[in-house]
Amino acid sequence: MNREKLEKMLNLTFHNIEVIKQAFTHSSYVNEHRDGHTSDNERLEFLGDAVLELGVSQYLYRKYPEMPEGEMTKLRAAIVCEPSLEVFARNLNFGEHIFLGKGEEMTGGRNRPALLADVFEAFLGALYLDQGFNIALDFLEKHVFPKIDTGAFSHGMDYKSKLQEVVQQDKNQTIVYQIVDEKGPSHNKEFIAELLINNSVLGSGVGRTKKEAEQRAAKNALDKISY
Repeated sequence: MNREKLEKMLNLTFHNIEVIKQAFTHSSYVNEHRDGHTSDNERLEFLGDAVLELGVSQYLYRKYPEMPEGEMTKLRAAIVCEPSLEVFARNLNFGEHIFLGKGEEMTGGRNRPALLADVFEAFLGALYLDQGFNIALDFLEKHVFPKIDTGAFSHGMDYKSKLQEVVQQDKNQTIVYQIVDEKGPSHNKEFIAELLINNSVLGSGVGRTKKEAEQRAAKNALDKISY
């Protein structure tokens, strides 16, 4: 992790650099450096998830006073899901700062969507511990909230419903989702889903939950379909 480069890019000055380093430390690195002083970012990820949910919820509540609770819930889910967090992390070049084990590095872990999403949440948790909620909120206002205002998440990420609407135009079409594979340890699984229309695979997707994998498979199918 390049502290100076990260601080300059984010326009921040870190107080507790160790907690910031921890945010960028993957479990594979800790497994190869068992000195008793290195911790991975999983607990910070847990904290950052809560900070993100609260920050986004507060923003939506204040920004859209007429928006119903159900719509706010859908919009928030689209903002905090793995594909969105991956994009935020890539935009900030977080991948280049991650401490990885040699095996994870060799298999392309630095660009793995789930890993990047986790690092984004972990950093947010670390920033909260280092400088408090208001600074974490400032960070979100610079790097997340503007994308909400431009309508980047207005579709709500509900690709399954959109696909169902399209397919219903032909009553002879039937949609089936199936989980074809699971990868990773129990605490960090990735699911691979396939979408079949009339027994033919039309889309596939990967997600940290079965539902997320199915949503990405539906998006993949929508990108291919032209009715």
